[in-house]
Parts: sequence; C-alpha cells; structure tokens
Amino acid sequence: MYTKEIENAAEHFKKLLQKQLERNDAIKTQGDFTDYSALDKIVIGICGGDGIGPVITAESARVLKFLLNRDVEKGRIVFKTIEGLTIENRIAHMQPIPDDVLAELKTCDVILKGPTTTPQAGDGRPNIESANVAMRKALDLFANVRPVRIPAEGIDWTFFRENTEGAYAVGSDGVNVTDDLAFDFVVTTTEGTERIARLAYNYARANKKDRVSIIQKANVIKTTDGKFLNICKEVAKDYPEITTDEWYIDITTAKLIDKKRRTDFKVFVLPNLYGDIITDEAAEFQGGVGTAGSANIGKKYAMFEAIHGSAPRMVAEGRAQYADPCSMLRASAMLLSHIGYIEESKALDKALDICMFENGKYKITGRADGCTCSEFGDYVMETLTALSSGRA
Repeated sequence: MYTKEIENAAEHFKKLLQKQLERNDAIKTQGDFTDYSALDKIVIGICGGDGIGPVITAESARVLKFLLNRDVEKGRIVFKTIEGLTIENRIAHMQPIPDDVLAELKTCDVILKGPTTTPQAGDGRPNIESANVAMRKALDLFANVRPVRIPAEGIDWTFFRENTEGAYAVGSDGVNVTDDLAFDFVVTTTEGTERIARLAYNYARANKKDRVSIIQKANVIKTTDGKFLNICKEVAKDYPEITTDEWYIDITTAKLIDKKRRTDFKVFVLPNLYGDIITDEAAEFQGGVGTAGSANIGKKYAMFEAIHGSAPRMVAEGRAQYADPCSMLRASAMLLSHIGYIEESKALDKALDICMFENGKYKITGRADGCTCSEFGDYVMETLTALSSGRA
C-alpha cells in the first residue's frame, strides 16, 4: 500500500540530500571574510525589489551618497542600480532570482535590497521560492544580524540568526506524499552551525557583551535543534569570559516582554525560523518592523535590507510616496559599519534617533497626513549636517 507514493517521496528526498551535502562541502572550502579596507573600489548594489521597495531603497541610497560623497567623487565608492528583482520578472523567468539579475548582484561587494514579494499558497501565482531565501543561499549570506536597542528601557539586543539552513533551507521543496500527507524538511549542519555561533561569540567578545543566549527547541526537535544546541555549546567553551545560557524559543518570546528579565539578554544565536519570528517581536519594542534594519553577512558578499514586507496595498492605494524609509536607513547604517565607515554609521544612527524619536518636525504616517519618504530623507540629511557642525 502506498508503495509508489513512498518511492516518489524517497526519490525527491534523495535529490534534496545530495544538494545539501554538496552545499555543506562547499562551506568547508571557504576562505576568510572580505577585507574592505584592502579594496581599491567598493561597489554598492542598489536593488529596489517590489511594492514600496524601490521608493525606500532609492531614498536610502540618496542618504548614503550624501554621507559618502567624498569617496564617491574619488571613485572609491561606486553605486550600481540593479533592476529585475520584481515579482513580475521572477514569475516571467520562473526563478526566485533570474540568472541575469544574480550575475549583476555578484558584481557588487555589498547590496542594499528593498523588500520583495513571495507568492503564497492559494494566491494564484506560481510556487516560486522567496527571493530573500534564494539570495542568501546563492551568495551564502549565512548570518542575519538584527540589532534592537532602546537605552531608556535597558534593551540592547543583537540577534544572530542562521540564515541558510533550518526550516527555510528547502522551504519550497517539501513533498505532498499523498493528498492527506505533506512533508517539509529542516536542515542543520556542523559547519553551518559552527560559523554562526562563532560569529555571535566574536561579536560579543569584541563589543564587551557578557552573555550569549542559545535559542532552540531541543526538547522536542531533538535531532536538528539538538545538534544546533550542542555545537553552540562547544563553541562557547572557547569564550570562557562570556556567560552562555540556553532557552527554548517559546519561553524566550515570553521573557522578551518580561520587564524583570528582558534586560538580561544581550546576544542571541538561533536557527532560521525562530530568528525570523522573534526578531519581528523584538522590533516592536522600538516602534515596529518599519523601524528595524537587517544585515545578511557572508564571507564574500553582504546584503542589507528592511525586515518588513513590500506593502503592495500602499502602492495599490497610491500611497507609496508616503512609505517609511527608516528600516532601510537603519540597514544603511549597518552597511556603512560593515564596509568600514564607522563614524558615518554612528552619525546616521544618531540622526535617525533624533528624527524618529525626539519629536522631529516630520512624522511618517504612511498617508497624506504625514510627510513623504523624500521629505523625511531631506530631514535626515539636514540633521546629519547639523550634527557634523555641532548644531544638533
């Protein structure tokens, strides 16, 4: 009974196993991280994406060019616009990232990417993998780094989410064994877990953070989450000055809203799906997902983005010009830091703190009763100028 269905599912799984084993072998051969200070030229790709993506990405690029003007004029910083990552073009090619777009992305050192739309089951569109997931895999952007800081409440969190494995590794390649039974797969590798754990602990050491929390559900997901937990604990032994604790994902989500306990957390390391969920919860503390940026770090490439979606309804309602660029501007500050422009990064974050939280003269509402995206960008640049002259 069900012999053919089982054989078909087993053949499908065999192909997935082969791909993941090859991917794991490739991780073992990687070299060191890119040294941006040694590059004669740094190419920053600007990739707008879908919905409000082109609006907020273009505004963030304008602020970046303002901050990097001197090195742009010298030719050390080059901005490159990359088209074609729209949902329409991806469907036309039936690829999460069309080949020509991916080739263009690979000519860049770092990428500022707007939100992209992913078809979901039942919406009438083809089953195309998330462009984000595809980009993370194609460029091996194994670490998703998301900071959340609210000094007034004692919150200073940095999340290191594994970006290429877990429940998302083969998220579009599950199998419907029969009409009544569907399977998806979770992937955990030794090399993939070691590198995200080491990145988290290195960050904690470099930034004098005294605690790293390993988030998982190893009491139930014993094989893959158990492996993630055990490998992280092994890496932790190389950092004896840092306190390591371990938390189940469900209780962690509760403790983030516990005022007595949440300030204990400093650095988190966690698998892909859990990281996606809990960082959205964390972003709510500083004003919502529209305020939070995200870094996707690999050894050769890096991509920076907002953590929210493409908001197609805003476009449909003719409100795209009122989109909030703060998430992309926060991501831009992370991009600056990543390529070595530390002071510019700090200045942009400080300007955003002023413009977003200190009763600034412009307020983003997403509608005509607030300012436009470009007006807010102008305000940020005015504030940067005031900061540099000591007037802010």
